[in-house]
Amino acid sequence: MTTKLTSEQVERSAIVIDTHADTPQRFVDENFDLADPLKGGNWNLESAEKGNLGAEFFSIWVDPGPNKGQFARRTLILIDAVKQQVAKHQDKMMFVTSPEGIELAHREHKIAALMGIEGGHSIEDSLALLRQYYALGVRYMTLTWSNSTAWADSSGDITDTSIPHTKEGLTEFGKDVVYEMNRLGMMVDISHVSDRTFYRTLIITRAPVIASHSAARALCDAPRNMTDDMLRAVANSGGPGSKGGVVQVNFYSAFISQDYRNAQKAMQPEVDKAVQDLKDKFKAEGKETPPDEIEKLQRQYADRIPRPPLKLLIDHIDHIAKVAGVDHVGLGSDFDGVNGQLPEGIDSPADIPKITAALMERGYSAEDCRKILGGNLLRVFREVEQVSKQLQAENRPRITDRQPFQK
Repeated sequence: MTTKLTSEQVERSAIVIDTHADTPQRFVDENFDLADPLKGGNWNLESAEKGNLGAEFFSIWVDPGPNKGQFARRTLILIDAVKQQVAKHQDKMMFVTSPEGIELAHREHKIAALMGIEGGHSIEDSLALLRQYYALGVRYMTLTWSNSTAWADSSGDITDTSIPHTKEGLTEFGKDVVYEMNRLGMMVDISHVSDRTFYRTLIITRAPVIASHSAARALCDAPRNMTDDMLRAVANSGGPGSKGGVVQVNFYSAFISQDYRNAQKAMQPEVDKAVQDLKDKFKAEGKETPPDEIEKLQRQYADRIPRPPLKLLIDHIDHIAKVAGVDHVGLGSDFDGVNGQLPEGIDSPADIPKITAALMERGYSAEDCRKILGGNLLRVFREVEQVSKQLQAENRPRITDRQPFQK
């Protein structure tokens, strides 16, 4: 007779991996330390330990507005901030860059810290920079953030006709970026990209892709979310012989709840006016408006919208598991990146066990839960490294280089 495991036992037997936390900005801008209390944020060491978190991909996100002309500088400052934190907390954390590293940290009862760049503008149109970020330990890159680059289109500004977009989703250089990521062993992340860029990337990539923090468009109609066809395409990414990619579900209220999204849209004019008034007030005093003041104001408004029930987040995980398969879904919280706008009962990694319990209540097996909690991401990460070895052995020229058949 087999004894049924409790959700706590399943949680403890899994390597729990979250692929997206925006905490590095707090390190740099607020002098936040991971040993500090949360202070209104979502991620610290205490909450990660409570929630049995095995690995976190810290997001290296450069706000394109204030950092215009110095994307690489800000990228390097954020990378350094992550490494400084890990160095300071070596008793509890380990900086790693591989699936084996995640497993080693797990055996040593430490949290594995990894990095992913959010937004291809960080490479400043340079494959040399991309390679250097990989050398510094970056293991995924989201091709765009909410802003399009010269070589890939974002879902965030695709309807803005004042912004130039590519003809087919990726330029020739954009294809080189995807190929170079495959060659290096850096996971290609298609969260944030436009639908056209998504499909073009899946034609080009030789390795399975990830969506580090995206939800299901069928349940909440946000352009950042993925249609059922896209979910299936991720599951089939990587070409023949591949076991396919993974969609890591975003916890942001406006991506999981249509009601929340509608309320947010209705409130937007009021928020915009309040932000403008604040900017005018600082301008009158001859000062720049501090970004954290704007954020504080936006959060006050956002907090007025009721938080969606946890059930809706579980619905997204369930939907993706049913459409793409249970081997193609995971967790990409967006902690510290969504102004605290998370479903009821989810405030930090300490609450991740509630997700496991809810999935088991819906009939997910211990094995399914272990896949969703981190196993699927580990499998994709391994395959990306495998493909990288093959490509490096092939020594194939880049797309924009002269191909052998072009005499």
